[in-house]
Amino acid sequence: MVDPDISINGGGTIIDSLGIEIVGVMSPVSICMLLVVLLISGLSPPPSSSPPVTAATLVYLESPSDPPSQKLVGALLNAAVFIALVTIATFLIVLLYYYKFTSFLKNYMRFSAFLVLASMGGSIAASLLRRFSIPLDAVTFLLFLFNFSAVGVLSVFSPAVPILLRQAYMVVLGVIVAAWFTNLPEWTTWTLLLALAMYDLVAVLTPKGPLKLLVDLASSRDEELPALVYEARPTIFRSPNPPVAAAPLFASSIELQPLPDTPSDERSVADHAVVEIEHASDETSPLVGNADVGRMRESVSGQHSSEIEILETSPLVVNEDVGRRTNGAQGGHASGPEMFDIMRGLRLGLGDFVFYSVLVGRAAMYDLMTVYACYLAIICGLGCTLILLSVCRRALPALPISITLGVGFYFLTRLLLEPFVVGASSKLVMF
Repeated sequence: MVDPDISINGGGTIIDSLGIEIVGVMSPVSICMLLVVLLISGLSPPPSSSPPVTAATLVYLESPSDPPSQKLVGALLNAAVFIALVTIATFLIVLLYYYKFTSFLKNYMRFSAFLVLASMGGSIAASLLRRFSIPLDAVTFLLFLFNFSAVGVLSVFSPAVPILLRQAYMVVLGVIVAAWFTNLPEWTTWTLLLALAMYDLVAVLTPKGPLKLLVDLASSRDEELPALVYEARPTIFRSPNPPVAAAPLFASSIELQPLPDTPSDERSVADHAVVEIEHASDETSPLVGNADVGRMRESVSGQHSSEIEILETSPLVVNEDVGRRTNGAQGGHASGPEMFDIMRGLRLGLGDFVFYSVLVGRAAMYDLMTVYACYLAIICGLGCTLILLSVCRRALPALPISITLGVGFYFLTRLLLEPFVVGASSKLVMF
């Protein structure tokens, strides 16, 4: 294991090596928040509309006439019930994944994604059509909605779909769910966001946390993390075990896996040598067995081990399976096939997209100044999480820092900054 300072001082910083990956994660987060703000601004509910009865409002349904103490107690009860339901659902998914009910999980998650795109997405689309008075008959609308939902399910769960289309549908899913959560009452929304941030911290970092168990189980099986995550770039996976696509819809953690830094010509030489070995093993006599081919592979990979050093080319390592492989190798080296098995980029859970956007969407119901403050706070929190990621080198929760900063900046802007700026502007005071 190499110290991050060695990579930084050795010529190049973390931003130099992973800047594209970081931008590749922050850009879709920003797009998701922007789309939610536009939806909330264009489809703001009338003041007389009552909040919907959902899983987050099972105990208490907030009313504007209720006193603040009653709203606070009711919001705390709603958040407690919702967190309990999420915890039970996540442990149930861990249990099913532990006993390898992957087919059931895949079908369930496909159905859930289709239901989100068709029902919730269709409701938003119908509201947009009414809001902008766009003429469209019901048959065409239903046909378009069905095709949109079917292509979305295929894009999210099929590895053969282009990565750009998959990323686009992941953002669309985040926008739809976030727009639905913004319809919750105000006190319940803020309490729920803080409760989810604390839950994310416990679920990912504690030894028996549900998301921690899920990550460990996926790493022990050498499989993809069973979660809906946004990947900044295509995944190269050559493990004998196929990846698992099913996952909890709101799995929330940020993860970084090693990036290769070997020049393309050197990698092509190593790959060409391995291909020649495989070709030779097919044409030789039966006396040349798998053991001989394995020794030939080791000799080829040993010749190029100085160019393929995963730990030295990627200072941010968080996948626990990567740590086991690299620590087991001599001198921190890994062979070519192993390197291709673990190449990943930055990955952000869909739940992070949703709740970042919920916070900004709730701020959009107040004014744009608060939206700017919350957006900057969320991006700063995400950047702090990436810095911690380089130190901890493991999967980290992405909600706590960003949500805490976002909520704090919301109330500071609303209670302190906005009265000051509005008062100064009304008296023509310029700074």
